Amino acid sequence: MLEIIPTSESAVVCRLPPPASLENQQRFWAFAAHLREYSRIREVVVGMNNVTVFVHYPVDFARLAADLKKTWQKTTALDYQSRLVEIPVRYGGQWGEDLTEVAAFHHTTPENIVALHTQPVYTVFMIGFQAGFPYLGGLPESLHTPRRAEPRTLVPAGSVGIGGSQTGIYPFASPGGWRLIGHTSVPLFDKNQLPPTLLKTGDRVRFIAEKIDL
Repeated sequence: MLEIIPTSESAVVCRLPPPASLENQQRFWAFAAHLREYSRIREVVVGMNNVTVFVHYPVDFARLAADLKKTWQKTTALDYQSRLVEIPVRYGGQWGEDLTEVAAFHHTTPENIVALHTQPVYTVFMIGFQAGFPYLGGLPESLHTPRRAEPRTLVPAGSVGIGGSQTGIYPFASPGGWRLIGHTSVPLFDKNQLPPTLLKTGDRVRFIAEKIDL
C-alpha cells in the first residue's frame, strides 16, 4: 500500500514497503509522469521505491494525499523502450580491491563473483548520490554484500561496487562505503555532452569483463 508522508510545508514522499522491484519502479516512473501534468505540482523526484512530490505552495495534506492515492490507483507500470548499454570492466587488482573479500564472504572464487556480476542485464532504477550515479536493479541475491564497516575517504571515479542489494558505478572520485570489485574507463558524466549523463532511468546495463586481476 502506498504510504504518503509530509516532509515540509510543500513536499510529501510517496513510498512503498521494501524491497524495491522493477515492476514497482516502473509504476513510480509512470506515476511521476502523470503528476508532472498537474499545475499545482512544482517538481517530482523519483527515488528508490519512492517519489517525492513538491508543490508550489503549502497545501491541505489530507486533500493532497487523497488526490495522490487516487492517481496511484489508476497508474500501471510504464514499460520503457530502453537502451542496452554495455560497460567494460576490469575486475580485481588495484581497481577492485574488495573483489577477493567479496568472494571470501560468499565462500567462492573471485572468478565466480565476476561471472555472477556479468551475467544479468541490470536496470537503472534511479540516478542519485552523484550526477550520473546509477542505482542498478537486478543484482543476484548471491552477490548481496554488506557495505564496508569503515567507508573509504576516496573512491576513484569509474569504480564499480556492490552495496547491500545494489550495484553501481561512481562517476566521480568521492568517499564511499561500497565494496569495490572493478573499474571502468567509460565516463558516466561529461559536461560537454547533452545530456551530460551516460545513463538514464530505465536504461538496461550489462557489464563486460575486460580482464580479471588477482
